[in-house]
Amino acid sequence: MKAIVKKSFLLTIPVMLGYLSVGMAFGLLFQSTAFHMGWGFLMSFLIYAGSMQFIAIELMQDNMGLLQIALLTFFVNLRHMFYGLSFIDQFKRMKGKKGYMIFSLTDETYALLYAAKAENTEENDLLFFLIAAFNHFYWLLGTAIGILAGTLITFDTTGIDFAMTALFVVIFIEQWQSAKSHIPALVGIGASMIVIILFGAEGMILPTMALIVTTLTLMRKSIEEKVRLSENE
Repeated sequence: MKAIVKKSFLLTIPVMLGYLSVGMAFGLLFQSTAFHMGWGFLMSFLIYAGSMQFIAIELMQDNMGLLQIALLTFFVNLRHMFYGLSFIDQFKRMKGKKGYMIFSLTDETYALLYAAKAENTEENDLLFFLIAAFNHFYWLLGTAIGILAGTLITFDTTGIDFAMTALFVVIFIEQWQSAKSHIPALVGIGASMIVIILFGAEGMILPTMALIVTTLTLMRKSIEEKVRLSENE
C-alpha cells in the first residue's frame, strides 16, 4: 500500500506543479469577479473542468444561461469520451471507483494513466485511483490558495489564464520524450493546423478530434508495428 501511494505521488509531481500554479491562477481570476469565493471552490470540486472553468467565468459574467453553459462545456470536453475508450475494461473492473475515475479523467490524468503500470491488477487499480485523486486534490488546493490570496492581496490578473496553455505545453514535451512513436503527436499537430485554417480557432475542437481519430484508425497497423520494433531494439 505504502509503495503504491509513494509511486502514485511521484508520478503526479509534474501535474502537482502545474495544477497548483494553474489552480491558483483560476482562484485569483475567480476572486476578481463579483461571485462569492465559495462558488469557485465548488467549481473545482464538482466540475473540475480545467480550461473550461476559465471560460465559465467569462460566460457567467456575461449572464449566459445555464443550459448554454452546459452545452458548451459538453462540446469543449467531448474529447474526454475518446480518452475513456482507452480505459473501458480497467474502469469496469474498478466497480465502486468507476464513477469517480470517469469524472476525474482530465487531460493530464489521462496522460499519466496511459503510462502507469503496477505489478498486478489490484495494485494497478489502486495506482489509477490514487493518481486521479492526487491530481484532483492538487487542483482543489491550488484553487483554494488562489482564492485566499486574492482576498488578501490585489493582483492584476491580465493574461493569467495562459497558465493552462503553459501546462499543456509541458505535458506535450514530456509525452514526446517518452513516446515510442511520434506519429500520433504529429497527426495531432497536423490535424489541428489543417482544421484551424479551414474552420478557425473557435470551431476547431470537434473537427480536429474527428480528423485525429480517423487518421490514427487508418494508420493503426503502421503505428503498432513501429512500436513493436522500438520495443525489440
